[in-house]
Amino acid sequence: MSLWEQIYNNLIAQDRWMLILRGLGTTLLIAFGAIVIGTVIGIIICLFRMSNIKILRWIGTLYITVIRGVPVITQLMIFAFVIFAPYGMPLIVVAIIGFGVNSGAYVSEIFRAGIQGVDIGQMEAGRSLGLKKWQTMVKIIFPQAFKNILPTYTNEFIVLIKETSVAGYIAIQDLTKVGDMIRNATFNAWVPLITTAVIYLILTLGLAKIFSLLERRLARSDRG
Repeated sequence: MSLWEQIYNNLIAQDRWMLILRGLGTTLLIAFGAIVIGTVIGIIICLFRMSNIKILRWIGTLYITVIRGVPVITQLMIFAFVIFAPYGMPLIVVAIIGFGVNSGAYVSEIFRAGIQGVDIGQMEAGRSLGLKKWQTMVKIIFPQAFKNILPTYTNEFIVLIKETSVAGYIAIQDLTKVGDMIRNATFNAWVPLITTAVIYLILTLGLAKIFSLLERRLARSDRG
């Protein structure tokens, strides 16, 4: 079979390219939903970890220890087949929650490092201006911390997109899963799997470029 025939059979025949597009859409939906949930959880856990209240610090530490110590695929299956199984929740929603909870542990440490990287004098300056602690955090500390964490936060988002490739373990037809489905249907491995790999590469390189441009723009605004 010629190269063109293999490409036609795997990507064009029976509208298999539509499968890939739907899989890509599912992957992006899970990744974007999860990063939103992960960011919200990450901020909360970060504040817990930096709290003066002992029980909150303990909760934050326990959360990070458990989530980072258990493989993401195991967590995903626990969410799908144990926690949410009795409620009949759509699996894609389960995946978004599962990946979001996992990402939250990593995002919280990214935020904590960014906040701790801001000079402590910034907090004192805010308080001396009459701002409350939370106002100082929101108006002074967080904006500076965001610039510090942007490269690491970008990397977490890119890693999250790649991690969603295990969503097929709970019967979600994401990009990786549909590539494997095409492989099973055509008995040809390299065309669908290489195509899937190229799409992931384009996604990750594209996002890295976008965030790099944002980082440079923020740097120019600081100099201005």
